Amino acid sequence: MPDLSSLQFLWPFMLYACVGVPIFAVYYAYRTQRIPPLVLCLGLLLLCAAMARPQTVLMTPLREATVMLVIDTSGSMRAKDLKPSRIEAAQQAAQQFIQDKPSRLRVGLVTVAGTAALAQAPTEERDVLLKALEYLPLQYGSALGTGLLVSLEALLPGADIDAQKIINEASEMGGKKASDMGKSLDDKAKPATEASTSRGKNMAIVLMSDGQSNMGPELLKMAELAAKHEVKVYTVGIGTTEGDVVHIQGRSMRVKLEDEALQKVSALTQGEYFKADSTEGLKNVYDKLGYKLRFEKRAMTEISAQVALLGMLLILISLIRNFVRMGKII
Repeated sequence: MPDLSSLQFLWPFMLYACVGVPIFAVYYAYRTQRIPPLVLCLGLLLLCAAMARPQTVLMTPLREATVMLVIDTSGSMRAKDLKPSRIEAAQQAAQQFIQDKPSRLRVGLVTVAGTAALAQAPTEERDVLLKALEYLPLQYGSALGTGLLVSLEALLPGADIDAQKIINEASEMGGKKASDMGKSLDDKAKPATEASTSRGKNMAIVLMSDGQSNMGPELLKMAELAAKHEVKVYTVGIGTTEGDVVHIQGRSMRVKLEDEALQKVSALTQGEYFKADSTEGLKNVYDKLGYKLRFEKRAMTEISAQVALLGMLLILISLIRNFVRMGKII
């Protein structure tokens, strides 16, 4: 199917021919004292558009695609600026996403707090995924970088990504500057192989969180690792900029949506950032994600023949309809 937002014309000056269609409609109405057939006019417009040589990016269904859902289960997700709470709203939206997913789309689940865990390996089974989403206990800390890392290890088992090793190294370098830590991880990381990067094109990560990462490997470095393997990361900011007051370990604090890092992650991996500042908005985000993850973009393709064929078909339908109703073509 075409991505109409990318529609362009090689000969745009030929679109001036479309002006002839309303002129024809006025002449037809004057001669016959009847309203011109709308289907006929639409068909003529499409023929005129075909002369301008339209082209667009074609979207084709993904085959054997895999998506990892990474859900932030840190304590701040108990905030109630999304009803009934951030974590419950995220659960409900993820459940709907799984219910509506294409049958061949494999989905996995990773939970993230002070560390990250693979709650469910990628599978096509909806019931298994829904069961994994039922219980998401909230814990201290937010290691979003670890969440991306665990997801990449599950998505690309042949890419030699040793998540535990990188996590341990990040922990050992806790006293170093963030910039030094990033350089060290780059030095230790193995180069992406051709096989793993080609597989990564049919994979994506959906990261749902309400803010910054404060533990584990650096989030942006893990985003760079995802980009090397051509795995897109779609990030979803959960919560509002005003935030809400939550009680954590005997303390009260206001937790706001801090999405700067999330936006950078999506930009680094050529994914997209979505802001979900309401429960309904979060559901809409998952609707959009569901569409994006069903299709992949192909190269810009000229569709003049298809547009002309559709125009001729509409004209033929109009002529046949007139002949059946009035015994004449026009």
